[in-house]
Amino acid sequence: MFNARARYALMAGFGLSVAVCLFYKQYELAAAAGFFMGFVFWSHIKQGSVLQASKFFKNGDHDKAAALLAETGNPDRLAPNRRGYYEFMLGNIALKKERFEAAETHFQIASRFPVGGKNDKAFVLIHLANLALRRKDRERTTAYVSRARELAVTERAKDIIEQIERQVQKLPPAAKAGGPAGADN
Repeated sequence: MFNARARYALMAGFGLSVAVCLFYKQYELAAAAGFFMGFVFWSHIKQGSVLQASKFFKNGDHDKAAALLAETGNPDRLAPNRRGYYEFMLGNIALKKERFEAAETHFQIASRFPVGGKNDKAFVLIHLANLALRRKDRERTTAYVSRARELAVTERAKDIIEQIERQVQKLPPAAKAGGPAGADN
């Protein structure tokens, strides 16, 4: 629940406590303070500021959420449940800024991690389907929609899926693989 600066301050405080306890030969207290310092470090690596960023994200303050997410040095180290939310929020932020390639990359990564319930995962796939629809990629859109339909629980998600399916029907059929059109073999 802390940002990086608060975690660094806590680790410094526990480190100072370890030094003071060792100076006064209070080894049990030094060990406890060392344990807490290690726990805060582990929390910094595995949890990051994702939970705090999610609160700003839900309140619509995407700039603050992006700043907190940027504190994560290496997202590959995040716990799987945090990594899914991390990528989902970054994908939505990129979508708001109309950076569609970045949004698709983040949603692709988010689809590989737990993001909450089945309906949350369905919304990740709905976003991917919308991005594929934007590129007029009928095959990918259909694949994402069919997977999202399996996971969708709420009526809102089901309605969005139906709207996407209607838009897919308006797309021209996918070109067949092979040589150029009109070529005789």
